[in-house]
Amino acid sequence: MAQAVGGTSATYREVLGATGALLPVISFFGRLPLAVILFGSVLLVTRTSGSLATGGTVACALALGQVAMGPVVGRLADRRGQRSVVLCCSLLNALAIACYTLGALAGLSTPLLVALAVLAGATVPGIGPLARARGVALVRRGGADERVVNTVLSLESTMDELSFVIGPALIGVAAFVGHPAYAFGAAALLVAGCGTAFALHPTATAVRPVAAPAPKGSRDRRPRMPREVGLVRLGLVLLGVLLGGCGAGITALTQKLGQEDQAGLVYAAMGVMSAVVGLSMAAVPERFGLALRWRVATAAAALLSLLLIGAQSMTGLYVAVTVFGAVFAPNLITGFGLTERAVPGERLAEGMTFAASAFVGGQAVTLAVAGRLAQSHGPAAAFTVGSVAAALAFGVALLVKAPAGPGVTPAAAAPSGSGRGA
Repeated sequence: MAQAVGGTSATYREVLGATGALLPVISFFGRLPLAVILFGSVLLVTRTSGSLATGGTVACALALGQVAMGPVVGRLADRRGQRSVVLCCSLLNALAIACYTLGALAGLSTPLLVALAVLAGATVPGIGPLARARGVALVRRGGADERVVNTVLSLESTMDELSFVIGPALIGVAAFVGHPAYAFGAAALLVAGCGTAFALHPTATAVRPVAAPAPKGSRDRRPRMPREVGLVRLGLVLLGVLLGGCGAGITALTQKLGQEDQAGLVYAAMGVMSAVVGLSMAAVPERFGLALRWRVATAAAALLSLLLIGAQSMTGLYVAVTVFGAVFAPNLITGFGLTERAVPGERLAEGMTFAASAFVGGQAVTLAVAGRLAQSHGPAAAFTVGSVAAALAFGVALLVKAPAGPGVTPAAAAPSGSGRGA
């Protein structure tokens, strides 16, 4: 056991040696605003409009804006480099979040709020998936093996989970002491400051542009995505549905119990367990392959999600989400690991942002649908949607075969003069 822990610690040190100590800190705070606005939109608009269904609809529009533009941001980053793309999106996103928040506080009509929400989602800089692509490129150009690459993905997914712990917690605290809008103001400042820092960090050139855009009228010569990529994306959509159903169910149950201000804290409890398990995923041996790992993780998610359906009290809800949280990080880490192994190296950033968008897309649609179901038929209906999605995700996982190897290009793996920040 001690040897395994020591080996895992050494692998994390190797990752930090490649990325520098500051980059993970910047990328964590840079992705935190997305967690705030995705989860907080339901609470913000529900508070200002008085309707959970309206809150779910507007939150769905925000997420769909991110889903539609996320792959475009990744493709631009592949072609033009991360620096200029992230810098531009970060500043635009800060402005869009501020406008959206003011619109909700002003009581604008639902169509206008939907438009502002789409804008806030469409300008998300995609720091999470781009940080994955950057980290993978940094360790691969140093000749790292698959265990180190998997550790990068574990670290990145853990930071995602932590952001979805702190984001809802910020919303919960803001709602308790005053108004959810306070957290949205903090999100706008964070995305402007940390997004700019992520864009200007010396490692921004680690993933260099590998090809110019094809001329108009010519065929797109980019390498095609393998079949496995599509299956993994479908699985991630279903995992997004699972999380969306959980989010709608949590919001509905806390409202039913008269504890709506605890919704963010309940969500955070699930994220804490997920983050702890996510960090430990680096210790999983390579012989436990990605395809088998995903089958086990999705099966566990389908079974443990049943606990949520039976939750009837705040204590029961906290216990259920904590237990269920243990299986969520392994699902996301494995999904991104399969993506990294399957996508062509020239399309790594696009592949990572598309995978993240697939997950958010499933969550977005479910927020609207499950929110209405929960309002009409109770929290168990929303949780049931998530359980069915988890079962379907297991079915997809049975069809996925582990890719033969990572799609690394010489340009992505070759040393450059970018250096690493500390």
